[in-house]
Amino acid sequence: MSLRPPFTLETAMKKVKLAQDLWNTRTPAKVALAYTPDTVWRNRDSFLRGRPAVEKFLEAKWAKEHHYILRKELFTFADNKIAVQFFYEWNERPDASGQWYRTYGLEDWTFDESGLMRKRMMSGNDVRITDEERWFKPGVDIEKVEISEDHL
Repeated sequence: MSLRPPFTLETAMKKVKLAQDLWNTRTPAKVALAYTPDTVWRNRDSFLRGRPAVEKFLEAKWAKEHHYILRKELFTFADNKIAVQFFYEWNERPDASGQWYRTYGLEDWTFDESGLMRKRMMSGNDVRITDEERWFKPGVDIEKVEISEDHL
């Protein structure tokens, strides 16, 4: 199965879950290889261009967002574009003794003909949660967590 555009429902869903798995490695150099060398990003209020900038951004992100776990869901797709809804949880402290957050957001992706992401536009909101409110606790299969309509 080719994961190059134009996307079908099957290939778009596969592309989303591959991205989810890749980001959950929290390995900036590996994640950056999924993007074109001249990739263009907007992540909240940060504007980036190129893999080195993406890698540097992700290093800083995961130095701040400890115990990060992400779930992405296909929102829609067409031709060489995919939109996703995402949810991730993280703690502000390496020992998980700090505040927990859940980040909700949407991403708009555009791919080149080889299947690398050429453009990524992200909007997200951080919501404070308690440990009891966490969805993605250790040992939980993130794909089996039921996310209600209130959160979608």
